[in-house]
Amino acid sequence: MIHARRTLVAAAALLAVVVGSQGVAQARPAADPAPPAASADPDGRLPEGWQITGTRAGQQLTWRSTTPVPMGDAAVEFYSGDRLLGRPLAAKDGHTFSLDLQGVALGPAKDLQVRAAGRRLDEAGIEEDSRRRSSKAPVKPSSLPPVNPVDPGVPGPYRTVSGEYELKSVKLPDFPEPVEMRAAVVAPAGAQGKRPLALFLHGRHPTCYTGGPEGDFVGDWPCPTDSKAIPSHRGYLHDQKLLASQGYVTVSISANGVNGQDFAAEDGGAQARSSLVRQHLARWANWSGAGRTSAPEIVRKAARADLSRVLLVGHSRGGEGVNRAAMDSLSKPPADRDGYRGPVRWKIRGTVLIGPTVFGQNPAPEVPSMTILPGCDGDVSDLQGEIYVDGTRGVSRGAALHSAVYMVGANHNYFNTEWTPGQAEAPANDDFWDDEGSPDAVCTPGAATRLTARQQQAAGSTYTAAAARLFVAGDDRVRPLLDGSGVRAKSAGPARVLTHAVGARRAGGFLPDPSVKVDGGRLCEQVDPDPATSCLNPDEPGASPHFAGWETDREPGRNAVALDWSTPGSAVRVQPERTVSVTGAKSLALRVVVPPNTTGTRVDVSLTDTAGRRATLGDIRLDGLPGTERTTSYWGQEVRVPLTAATAAGLDLKQVKSLELTPRSGSGKAWLIDAWGWRPGMAEVRPVSLPRVDIGRLTADEGDSGVKTYQVPVRLSGQGSGRIRLFVSDPETRETTSRVVTVRPGGDSIDVPVEVPGNTRYSYGTAYNVFAKAVQGTVVGNHLGGVTVRDDDPMPTFSVTPVPSRATEGQSLTWRITQSAVADTEIWIDSAFAPVDGAELSTTDVDPAWLDETTGESPAPSRPLSELEGLYLPLAIPQGELSTDVTIPVVADGVSEPEESLRIRLSLWTEDGEQVEGPVLDGTVTDAP
Repeated sequence: MIHARRTLVAAAALLAVVVGSQGVAQARPAADPAPPAASADPDGRLPEGWQITGTRAGQQLTWRSTTPVPMGDAAVEFYSGDRLLGRPLAAKDGHTFSLDLQGVALGPAKDLQVRAAGRRLDEAGIEEDSRRRSSKAPVKPSSLPPVNPVDPGVPGPYRTVSGEYELKSVKLPDFPEPVEMRAAVVAPAGAQGKRPLALFLHGRHPTCYTGGPEGDFVGDWPCPTDSKAIPSHRGYLHDQKLLASQGYVTVSISANGVNGQDFAAEDGGAQARSSLVRQHLARWANWSGAGRTSAPEIVRKAARADLSRVLLVGHSRGGEGVNRAAMDSLSKPPADRDGYRGPVRWKIRGTVLIGPTVFGQNPAPEVPSMTILPGCDGDVSDLQGEIYVDGTRGVSRGAALHSAVYMVGANHNYFNTEWTPGQAEAPANDDFWDDEGSPDAVCTPGAATRLTARQQQAAGSTYTAAAARLFVAGDDRVRPLLDGSGVRAKSAGPARVLTHAVGARRAGGFLPDPSVKVDGGRLCEQVDPDPATSCLNPDEPGASPHFAGWETDREPGRNAVALDWSTPGSAVRVQPERTVSVTGAKSLALRVVVPPNTTGTRVDVSLTDTAGRRATLGDIRLDGLPGTERTTSYWGQEVRVPLTAATAAGLDLKQVKSLELTPRSGSGKAWLIDAWGWRPGMAEVRPVSLPRVDIGRLTADEGDSGVKTYQVPVRLSGQGSGRIRLFVSDPETRETTSRVVTVRPGGDSIDVPVEVPGNTRYSYGTAYNVFAKAVQGTVVGNHLGGVTVRDDDPMPTFSVTPVPSRATEGQSLTWRITQSAVADTEIWIDSAFAPVDGAELSTTDVDPAWLDETTGESPAPSRPLSELEGLYLPLAIPQGELSTDVTIPVVADGVSEPEESLRIRLSLWTEDGEQVEGPVLDGTVTDAP
């Protein structure tokens, strides 16, 4: 039970971020850009760029970037240290992000951070990253692997026809404006019979623009009258034409209406995108049957689509959207949250996820998938899409192949031509962030490892076609391109592409989890801020897709085995709680991470059975991926050793007791992600409807006394039983706990009570947050919810007392701000300097260190304080206290002057949240005697 520094470098602004809320705390639209706030001072006031603002809707925590931040797919997140506060909403100016403070416990002001996909955006974080950055020599590209005999990137025999359709818009839950039903179609001409269907969904990008390629972005929906909709759905025509030539009917749908409104969705729009995908699939099911004559012209020109053979392709948030559509097609979502309520008349054979988000960490385990991880992704830069592979392990039967394709030198945007400079009709950019004057050895355009836009697009098309050929057509000859077999497709050109996979015919599994015993090494936590227990030291540069964070700074159940050696020969033994069977396998396949840019890591691999028989299978040799502190390059490469030595030694492969890894290179580090018995081929995939969990949110009033108990709404549907890991965040202790829970749809719901004590003290409200992920035999739809408690007490009133407000040079002006009653939250008060009649205190009259800390300005040339645009004093009365002091240090300048004054106007809020002018602080300074 829960009881109740001055300029952001331009490159960092290229990190594409969310213009909406999605997550722990709900954000509300910022109607007008807020001015920059003052820097933190020794008393712990807000750092530069931060401000507490107020509107009729309530108070908000606001951060303003000095350069515009384009709309994109990764979520901008406000943190207090390692604790997620919430995901804010962006104002139209592209600079300002605001988070509703209802239910948010801020914590110390000095701990405030802004992140997107794990990367710091606020200036303090950029300066910290700069201090940590080490000089990197250019990375020499390694030789390309051998070519696979079958190349899926070669165009097929069919001519193609192209066109678009536009239908009546549809209404989706939580979105006030209807969403467009518009799509681009490319299909084979003259193809006989029904043809498989490939549907594309683009990601989160600005919705509209004014002018041409050098114009301005707009994030509204519908588009303003003086703007045009950005045709993001036309950005995959190169992929569509390749697939259509090979016999696929392809359709790429527009989702601007979702992108312009998904701030209203706690899941970032995943459910809405799923609904939109299934709306289109339902139309195609009709057009391929009795409704053919009423179909749009381009559909009638195309071959009939076979809805029993569907491939879904999603880019960025579109990747999360099509994953949810695949899940929703098997396990029905709650009707009141779904924008499609008709029957499922299609079968999803596989998904392609390009640089995807995975906010819910809820992959569809029963549907084969291929995830492209762009090595130079500047948007979803933590490459969290790796969870679409790792997160399926043990959840279901493991028959579906889940592949990750790491594409060195690819960025996020260029897979879509309408997001690519020189190809797009609207403004576009290279999303990879690049420090001014400090090119990146791997990802700066022109680097030997960086792909051009056309090279990246060719590689993306080729591997998308490989997934179609494997998942839909069942051609096992292309499987080695996706399953870690170490071959490449000729049509991908110079792109260096590495792959690994889980599922298919892999058997057994050494999965590092808390039950595993490790000798000679360390069982590490993939998500943990403590350097002593985390797999990667969070204080060091570098990141891993396997260790991407989620809703919590600590996530039990996600582990790896860390090896760290200074001399060769010391074995690391991994012993699972139960024996492992690899009988029938040809090789042992391991996914192993080594540090970027390292060469020659060599490790012997051995197995021991329960009878004590031991066999060394052989050694693995690994070079690290090209990487810098700006890339996410600690990625698990798949390596295989044959099991012939184990068979020769008489090992009982049904009763393997332990796995040993013995380093043979001089020194190094490595991390074992997992190991499996491997044999070629694909297993038969028979998707089943797993029981489903959807977490909801309840809003309740606090009350003045007593304790009320509320239940977090948790919906269970489907049949059977399974297990989830349920996380509960306590707003009082600011800690998150978790437990594994068994779910049985049709029985009792999950009991998550929240005790809310009533009182008469003012606060911003309280959020008790609950989130979940699948562990075994179930799926999670809406992963996040809880209870939001509205505070119903009036804000205290304020008074000001000078102590003193008149001083001589060399002393300080001080005022005491007192509130009428203590509050259960730190109350922030905005303030700004105003002009005075007569002589005004100037920049040369105050302590230069204070001036620098407050504004980043120097005293010279001397000018009145009220003329400094950035001079604001956000003030705070600490929780549980009645007053705070405001002090301005004045220097003795030795110049004879008349009396000088200053005036500070305070901004307060009424009980209904309206911002009003508060008391005025007046002060006078006289010359020193």
